[in-house]
Amino acid sequence: MRYKCPLHAGLIALALAAGLAGARAVQAHDASPGVDAASPAGEAPFLAENAAAMDKMMADMDVKPTGDVDVDFVAMMIPHHQGAIDMALAVLRHGRNEQIRRLAQEIIVTQQQEIAAMRMALGQPLPPSAPAPTQPGTLAAGSPAAPGAHMHDHSAMSHGTMPMSPDTMMK
Repeated sequence: MRYKCPLHAGLIALALAAGLAGARAVQAHDASPGVDAASPAGEAPFLAENAAAMDKMMADMDVKPTGDVDVDFVAMMIPHHQGAIDMALAVLRHGRNEQIRRLAQEIIVTQQQEIAAMRMALGQPLPPSAPAPTQPGTLAAGSPAAPGAHMHDHSAMSHGTMPMSPDTMMK
């Protein structure tokens, strides 16, 4: 299958790779509790968070059809996008590669924009404004950013408040 948007193709590849990593972590955990044979001990927290994000995403995507294709699509896609956000946050908490960390930040922003666009298209209310999940102190309740994380503050900017059309977001 070909994707018109390279970002979407990359997100799908990243999600598939992360999903496989999460599945391997669950299999390794089930095989011998407390030990993840497929990864170094330092990767276990990331794999656990990733598996939890995937499990939540899959459960939340299991929606009862309403008879309205558009509503059903959005009801399934929002948890899918939120799953990508949650996985990206896990990378920001535990990852060290600056290029991957930047990609994770971009995923968070674009997925939030697409969630907002889907809600707006259906006339659904947007969630209240909140600090960006990548701001220091928001990566995990009460815990600082991962060691080596280089975060910067955009608090003077107004993220997420500019109305966007789906056409704007697909560029």
